[in-house]
Amino acid sequence: MNPKKNNMLTNNHIAILSTCEDDWGGSEELWALSIPFLQAKNCAITLVKDTINQKHRRIAELKARNVQFKELTNKPPRGLGRFYNAYNMLTQQYHKLAYNNFEAFLKKESPTLVVISQGINFDALYYGYLCLKHHIDYVIISQKAVEFYWPAKDDRDYMIETLKHAKKCFFVSKHNQNLTEEQFGFRFKNAHIIYNPNKLDNIEPIPYPATDNGFKLALIGRLLIIDKGQDIILRVLSQEKWKARNLSVSIIGSGPDEKALKDLAKLLDIKNIDFLGFKNNIEDIWHNHHTLLLPSRSEGLPLVVIEAMAAGRPVIATNAGGTNEIIQDNKTGFIGYANEASLDETLETAWNSRNSWKKMGIEAAKTIKNKLPNKPEQEFANIVIALMYHEKN
Repeated sequence: MNPKKNNMLTNNHIAILSTCEDDWGGSEELWALSIPFLQAKNCAITLVKDTINQKHRRIAELKARNVQFKELTNKPPRGLGRFYNAYNMLTQQYHKLAYNNFEAFLKKESPTLVVISQGINFDALYYGYLCLKHHIDYVIISQKAVEFYWPAKDDRDYMIETLKHAKKCFFVSKHNQNLTEEQFGFRFKNAHIIYNPNKLDNIEPIPYPATDNGFKLALIGRLLIIDKGQDIILRVLSQEKWKARNLSVSIIGSGPDEKALKDLAKLLDIKNIDFLGFKNNIEDIWHNHHTLLLPSRSEGLPLVVIEAMAAGRPVIATNAGGTNEIIQDNKTGFIGYANEASLDETLETAWNSRNSWKKMGIEAAKTIKNKLPNKPEQEFANIVIALMYHEKN
C-alpha cells in the first residue's frame, strides 16, 4: 500500500504515555477519544501508564478497541504520612524504575510517535527526553500549569530541550501556554491550543430544573484540595447567611481528600451540602442542578466547565487556568478568586442574579457551540496524523 497514493498511514505504532495516577482521569479523555480516528488511519495504539486497571470501564473500552497496554511499575506506596524522607526515597525509586522500563519499551518497540499526556506542564518531560535521546518523534499534551509550582533548576536544561524538539506542544488554554513560556523563559514555536472534548451526547442545552425546592449547585471534580479548593467553599458556606438560604451544594467526585472534606463540613456544621461520590452520567447531574460551582486554586481548562456550559448552565468559578477564557463574567457565569472573601462576594453576586441563571445558561451553551470545535479529539488526531504523514514523506 502506498501512503502517498491513498493518504493512508500503514504499520504505524503510536504509544500514548499518560501520567495520570488514578485509574482514569479527565486529562485522559482527549487522547482516548482520538483513538478511533487514529485507528481509522491504520495506526496501532499502545497505552503506557504506571499501572493500568483493566477492570475500569474506560480501560475495558480501549481493550475492546484492540489497544495494547504497557505497565511501567506498581504505584508508589501511599499513606506514609510523616515519614516524608522514606516516601521521597521510594518515590524516586519508582520513578527510576518507570524511566528504565519506558526506555526499554522504546528500544524494543520503536514506536513511530509517542503522545506524552501530562497532568501539569513538566511532570512527564523526562519521558520526552528519552524519546529525543532515541530519535523517536513525540508530541506533548499539558493539561495544567500552576503559578506556584515551577520546574527545579537542575531539570530546566533537559526540559527546555525536550519542549523545543517536540513535534507539537499542546496546551488546553492560552493561560497554560503563557505561564509555561514564563516558567521556562522562551516563546514556543511549536505550540497549539487544543480543547478537551465535551462528553455530552446531546449538543442542545438540557432543560433547566424547577426551583420550587430551591437552587442546587454542583461542585464537580476530584476531591483534591490543593487543586480544586473545595475547602474554600466549605468555609464560605459555614456563614449563617448561606446556611439560611434556600441553596444547596452537591459535591460530586472522589479523591484523596474526601474524608478530610467530610470532617471539615461536620466541624463547620454545614447542613446544605451532600457528598454524592463519583458520577458517570453528566447529563443526569444537569437534570437536577442549576449551576456549576468551581472554587479551584489551579486548573488547565476544566472539562466540567465545558460540559456545564454545553448543558446550558452558568458557571461560578475562580480565575484559575483558562476558565475565564470561555466564561464571560455576569453573562455566562461569575468569576472570582480562590480565597474566601472573593468567593463569598462572587457567590453573593451570583445569588442575587439567580433568577437570570436560566438565561445565562442559554448564552453559555451558545458560547460553547460557537467558540469550541465540535470534536477537538478529531482535530487532535488529524494533527497527529499530519505530523506522521509529513515525516514519512
